[in-house]
Amino acid sequence: MNSFLIFANPDKDNDLGLSNELVNYIESKGGRARIVVDEFSAIVPEAKLQDIDAVIVLGGDGTMLRAAHYIGESGIPLMGINLGTLGFLTEIEQSNARNAIDRLFDESFSIEERMMCEGLIGGSCYNALNDIVISRAGFSRVIGLKIYVNGQLLDTYEADGVIVATPTGSTGYNLSAGGPIVSPKSKAILVTPISPHSLTAKSVVFDTDAVIEIEIVKQRKTQDKEAIVSVDGVQSAELSAGDMIKVAVSDIKVRFIKLYDMNFYRVLRDKIGGGNQ
Repeated sequence: MNSFLIFANPDKDNDLGLSNELVNYIESKGGRARIVVDEFSAIVPEAKLQDIDAVIVLGGDGTMLRAAHYIGESGIPLMGINLGTLGFLTEIEQSNARNAIDRLFDESFSIEERMMCEGLIGGSCYNALNDIVISRAGFSRVIGLKIYVNGQLLDTYEADGVIVATPTGSTGYNLSAGGPIVSPKSKAILVTPISPHSLTAKSVVFDTDAVIEIEIVKQRKTQDKEAIVSVDGVQSAELSAGDMIKVAVSDIKVRFIKLYDMNFYRVLRDKIGGGNQ
């Protein structure tokens, strides 16, 4: 590898100092690099990504998610340098940035593929690396949600919303909402209600053959828009009563560059489990 795109978050990389430093370092090694500033960009035409061997992402997990949307279906691998807090998706710390680039030049890494979910929303198709979240809109106290799996009614929730997550997304909003943690190498779809008004509503884990359909049920007569759907926190749309969202496993995968053989459970312990225990 010798041709790179630096996907920079200016809120994390002040004055793009690290971004420019890495461009200079790559060029000193005979490589090529250019910077793209993370501005919640939409998917770009693949022609603009021609001759890019890898995308180096500077930021946190949110920046990694936006970078995944930026590259679309190109299949270009991502490597994250953590400038955020937890950094489940950003493997490299800032102090090791130059060493990481050396290893890219030396082809000393492996590639890990992560599954995505595909959401059909109002005739448009969206892909999510982390999750598709339906949450209440306006002044609605709760929203009504009918959940179908492969055409069969699973349950009806009155809740603040519902999360449909991938294994990668299990450590995100899904975890905060009380959902299970799943190894990112697993093949599964997680459905987790958000603050359900029930003592029995629980998260459910489905295999990758499942097709999840979520119908918005009318709750308030005075409110047209009952809910909002968000895809990886990048794209969003308003939903009305009667709207249906269909979620299934996507054919698209995101490719992550892995420099270290880090055990997922060790990462969990270090990031959210106390680390020294």
